[in-house]
Amino acid sequence: MFIKDALEARKKKKKIEDAKAAAIAAGAGVAAGVAAGVLFAPKSGKETREDIAKGAEKAADKVKDSVNNTVDDVTKAKEDIKDKARAKVADLAETFEGKAEEIKDKAKAKVVDAAETVEDKAEEVKKDAKK
Repeated sequence: MFIKDALEARKKKKKIEDAKAAAIAAGAGVAAGVAAGVLFAPKSGKETREDIAKGAEKAADKVKDSVNNTVDDVTKAKEDIKDKARAKVADLAETFEGKAEEIKDKAKAKVVDAAETVEDKAEEVKKDAKK
């Protein structure tokens, strides 16, 4: 099961990395589009610079939002993996405890059987000694 969980975690990580790359590319595309549109618009230098600044700010905000969303996704995936790992460890611990108890009970039964056998043999020896 750990292998399956590890593969799922790797797929989630790859998906998150792909989403992050797409967000960065989208942000860069938006910034380039805004810059090109502003540069080719018939406005004064001051207006053009203000538009570029606004466009860059919007693009930065979009990239920041995308990065924050990606960080949130990674954090959630990490917590999911930790929770699954804890559950697996708890299940294994419970299984091992059950097996240990089973082995302990079998060992007790063998000790009791051996003690009874020794007592029976001791009784036989006593009877033979009295003869």
